Amino acid sequence: MTHQENPLRRTMFQRIGVMIKEILADPEVGRKAILYFIGLCLFLLIISGLNVINSYVGRDFMTAIADHNKASFWRYAMLYLVLFAALTFFSVMQRYLEESLGLLWRKWMTAHSFRRFADHRVYWRLAESRSIENPDQRIAEDIRTFTTTTLSFVLMLLNGGLTAIAFSGVLWTISPLLFLVAIAYALVGTWITFRLGRPLIQLNYDQSDREADFRSALIHLSENADSVALARREDLWMLRLNRYLQALVDNLHKIIGINRQVGFFTTGYSWLIQLIPVLFIAPMYIDGRVEFGVITQATLAFTQLLGAFSLIITQFQSISSFAAVVSRLSVLTDASQQAEKTEITITDLTTDHEHIHDQVVYRNVTLLAEQNRKVLVNGLSVTWRAGECVHVFGTDDASRDALFRATSGIRAIDEGDILRPPLEQILFITERPYLCPGTLREQFLKPHPEMRDNRHGPLDEQSLSVVDSRIRSTLKTLGLSRLIERFGGLDTVNDWDSVLSLEEQQLLVIARGLATKPRFVFLDRPDTSLPVSQIEKVFKALADQNITQVTFSKNNLIAHPGRARLELKAGGKWRWSPGKP
Repeated sequence: MTHQENPLRRTMFQRIGVMIKEILADPEVGRKAILYFIGLCLFLLIISGLNVINSYVGRDFMTAIADHNKASFWRYAMLYLVLFAALTFFSVMQRYLEESLGLLWRKWMTAHSFRRFADHRVYWRLAESRSIENPDQRIAEDIRTFTTTTLSFVLMLLNGGLTAIAFSGVLWTISPLLFLVAIAYALVGTWITFRLGRPLIQLNYDQSDREADFRSALIHLSENADSVALARREDLWMLRLNRYLQALVDNLHKIIGINRQVGFFTTGYSWLIQLIPVLFIAPMYIDGRVEFGVITQATLAFTQLLGAFSLIITQFQSISSFAAVVSRLSVLTDASQQAEKTEITITDLTTDHEHIHDQVVYRNVTLLAEQNRKVLVNGLSVTWRAGECVHVFGTDDASRDALFRATSGIRAIDEGDILRPPLEQILFITERPYLCPGTLREQFLKPHPEMRDNRHGPLDEQSLSVVDSRIRSTLKTLGLSRLIERFGGLDTVNDWDSVLSLEEQQLLVIARGLATKPRFVFLDRPDTSLPVSQIEKVFKALADQNITQVTFSKNNLIAHPGRARLELKAGGKWRWSPGKP
């Protein structure tokens, strides 16, 4: 569990500022957001002016009633209806623009955050390091809360400022003393509310993680239903879920307790707002110094002014939840940027050397087992050039797996350097192939290019697509043409792990390699899912496309005569045998 310090501090506002600047920096979305915001400010200004006019109309309306003046009563009643209609129109339009701007911001920020999360395999690095919990919740739910709540608070502050300016003059003309009382009352109430409710900030932060942990446990149980049922381990799952549930409930009890304390004060504070102006103005009316309608106007002005000055009091529970959301998103952003820098550092090694796009270079590479620090590969120094197909073999699965993963960049290199082409020019095919649920066409998208310029816009599927003719050709080459007819064309959605055999899955991944034409293809233990005859066919198809193959397997049975060989031996030793022309 990742615990943070109190999120309600100066850095919170700095982080909010950075997040707002990011969307404004986008040429297209930023311009649209600015227009929406200008419209919102205009509507708020109009609504504030109408509210001031409404206070004077209300004053005269109540005075007409007190004076038994029927003509004035009906005149101000009609004016009331006109003002209500105008306030209704502008309030609805203001709400419409607010929701539209919130949706625009949420869409952009979610795409921006997910691109950063997916780019440079940040998602994998965060999962491996366990530096943050529940990143999915932060992207899906916290961004929604952040965008809508930030916009709501900004508009409340703007509206509060306009209201304070407008009604300060109204209240000052009625009673300067009442105006000063309003300011003092708001300041004291804000200080007390903050003192009582400050623990809510950290508790709300923790509650988000408690809820996510409980939900994740339920999802994991559903995803592993067969295994749990066969093993009859329901008892362990019930114990685990009960622990998560108890942690969730305990934290929520604390939140409810503090909400009770804050509620006692804020509820009493709100009730007194209605009484205080009457206590000041009623004696003035009794003495004949003001009209009866002034009591109503003073009450409205006092309430509006206190509402503007008391935003922290009335919104403290929302502010505490919002502070937790900002902190959680900031932690995700910081962790993503750090993980991205790590990936960029590894990849940048490939761009600083001449002709590195045509070779994979291992310079004194040493890999150690993560658990016991046993030497798996010791001082490996070899160069694999494009066109020089290589077979890596050895009886130690751990050493082969370590080298395969280190080359892909998802395993740390203990010593030395690995220089290779950018990841979009290499295809790594694992022993157990991975196919995304989706259409057959989507399985042939080109490898995702890492965004080194930090522009995390929406994914451009068109730029990653492969033309239909190439898809059909590669499927035919590997004997998979029947898949198109079998599954109703290239655009029918399927869960390919469920509808294809393991051999078909592996061949489909290899077909992607043939269609996208990477510089190198690394195959991990292809003999697990493919017969030797099929592997020979795959090797020939890759060679015909000038795609260099690097194969990892336990033995040397599937290696071609004359192919370069790297044998990994016990104790980290290795033997390199260059290929024969």
